[in-house]
Amino acid sequence: MANTISKPLSAFGPDFPFAYDDWLANNAGLGSIPADRQDTEVAVVGGGIGGLVAAHELMKLGLVPVVYESGRLGGRLRSQRFGAADDVIAELGGMRFPRSSTAFFHYVDMLGLSTRPFPNPLTPAAPTTVIDLGGVPLYAETLDDLPPLFREIAEAWDTALNEHADFADMRAAIDSRDANEVRRRWSALVERWDDRTFYDFVASSRSFSELSFRHREVFGQVGFGTGGWDSDFPNSMLEILRVVLCGFEDNQHLIVGGAEQVPRGLWSLQVDGQSLDSLHRGAPRPGVAAIRRAGDDTIDITDRNGVSQGYSAVLIATQSWLLTTSIDVDETLFSQDHWMALDRTRYMQSAKTFVMVDRPFWNDRDPVTGRPPLAMTLTDRNTRGTYLFDNGPDQPAVICLSYAWEADAAKVLTMSAHHRTRLAIETLKKIYPDTDLACHVIGEPITVSWESDPDFLGAFKGALPGHYRYNRRMYSHFMQDAFPSTQQGVFLAGDDVSWTPGWAEGAVQTALNAVWGIV
Repeated sequence: MANTISKPLSAFGPDFPFAYDDWLANNAGLGSIPADRQDTEVAVVGGGIGGLVAAHELMKLGLVPVVYESGRLGGRLRSQRFGAADDVIAELGGMRFPRSSTAFFHYVDMLGLSTRPFPNPLTPAAPTTVIDLGGVPLYAETLDDLPPLFREIAEAWDTALNEHADFADMRAAIDSRDANEVRRRWSALVERWDDRTFYDFVASSRSFSELSFRHREVFGQVGFGTGGWDSDFPNSMLEILRVVLCGFEDNQHLIVGGAEQVPRGLWSLQVDGQSLDSLHRGAPRPGVAAIRRAGDDTIDITDRNGVSQGYSAVLIATQSWLLTTSIDVDETLFSQDHWMALDRTRYMQSAKTFVMVDRPFWNDRDPVTGRPPLAMTLTDRNTRGTYLFDNGPDQPAVICLSYAWEADAAKVLTMSAHHRTRLAIETLKKIYPDTDLACHVIGEPITVSWESDPDFLGAFKGALPGHYRYNRRMYSHFMQDAFPSTQQGVFLAGDDVSWTPGWAEGAVQTALNAVWGIV
């Protein structure tokens, strides 16, 4: 039998089936720059993971990236420390990264960062899960510990994916990295599901229609993989199919010490004796106020201090709405079709509230019941998802008291961190009446609502039915051969440009696309 090289499951498509991990591993690098263009300055607007991956790769190619950033480096990979506790963090943005994100993990591994399994419900990393619905808490370690209703839901979901979304054959094509087969099968699914919602898929599938409304309701509240998904019910079903086909709900890891180490590591990483940090003398340029075309070959960037500089290429990795609301952008830089796509992008709301506690007390067990005083919790109450992060015995630990989306996030939007904390603790007290959670809390709480941040205006994109054409325009913008000269030279990147919003992998892939376009 011939030897075959096994490739890891990766986000290979389905919309753009390309092996980014192979490209990154190529000994020849991502490309080459002619000698007479070496040391050319390229503007990079936005210092999140997309912008900094692009800047790092441009620097490796011999160009000089000039990064503009209006806030802190890292974007939505934001790890905030509790007071003076250096190793105790709240992950305000991305916090769980599927191993299928092979392009993203290329940089994680290159930086030598450690990871460990994320404590998702019903996984070994979360020894006990409590599902609290309708005021009834259910303790479980695996799916088999739950009532039959949950097994029926899981089986209905698997059946629906195979019967109505070609899941097994699509996953096999992605697994084998067969680009032609992926394209052929995915094109049929786009035709079938672009104009239909996630809820429509669930409600109209034969496997779910044979069950009760309660099954669909619980599926929305508990979901699959990481938790409840009813906040995604209005989204295009294509969004959900990408998640499951690319394995984004499986084998998720956290970055030990914080996800922000990835963009900050790229900022300080030395390449041939220089780094992005040294190129910028310690800090990026200020935020951008205007982007204007100064001539056929020059694009002017004006920062918030009024300083202007011309570039032959500009990479924009900001939240896309900022281009129509906060930055004065020359309209001729994009076609009206691209302006429509930029403006029609829909962003989802998200809220998280974290506290530091004195120790991982949830590892204690009641001597009578054998149950812990607190567990990873999914509920239909306002906290929705509660996650526990253990830093070792008798070490300060972290609880994400509440991780909520859309309407549940909007309910707490105007609340202070302390108000959110009290509300969450009072809610969890109803599920764990014998646990005095508050007595373990130390330090100040940390919270975030991404939609209230003027640089982000939301957590990430959530495409609605009919948005495939907009997604395609945004993602393919890096291929500019057919553009008029007035629309060439500006490249879009970031997870809201990608097919996979909300995942760092999408930001990395679009950054690599933009680098290719610039080269």
